[in-house]
Amino acid sequence: MLKLKVTETSLEGVLIIEPQCFEDDRGFFMESYSKRDLAEIGIINDFVQENHAFNKSIHTFRGLHFQNGNFAQARLKRVITGRILDVVVDIRKGSPTYGQWESFVLSAKNKKQLFVPVGFAHGMLSLEDNTHFVFKCDNYYDYEHFTGIRANDVDLAIDWGIDINNVISTEKDFALPTLKEYESNNDFCYEELKV
Repeated sequence: MLKLKVTETSLEGVLIIEPQCFEDDRGFFMESYSKRDLAEIGIINDFVQENHAFNKSIHTFRGLHFQNGNFAQARLKRVITGRILDVVVDIRKGSPTYGQWESFVLSAKNKKQLFVPVGFAHGMLSLEDNTHFVFKCDNYYDYEHFTGIRANDVDLAIDWGIDINNVISTEKDFALPTLKEYESNNDFCYEELKV
């Protein structure tokens, strides 16, 4: 019997996963990670690193990030406290959904997890103060291969629900190239991946 509820998204390979949760007057218990249960739904990635990020204030943004080449990462993401809007952009050249995006609300309350395979950029906007989120990666962080695309890329036209130019972020994230700029200056964009 499957322990995980899985919902496919409009982006091939990107999945919403809902673990079984047992609640009573003490609170709740759930298995937040089971390699066996993930394998039953086709996720056989070997997660080697877990990252924990904290956004102190609402409307804090991180992204749209990815690692390229042999350092590309699949990710399994969830929120521990608070709530985020997570946006995933398909950057797999040749994919029927290349350049398309989808957004998901992940929260401590809904306990949803998001599986993002290799070939996608992702960004996270906190929707509440004091938001903690963690994500497992199947490849290690590598400074030389860590990059991204701009969250306010006009061609992507991502609906962040607020003016993304007025969020708390870093200059580095808003100095990232647009998807077209990235594509014109790099041979990568995951074109070698089968979709």
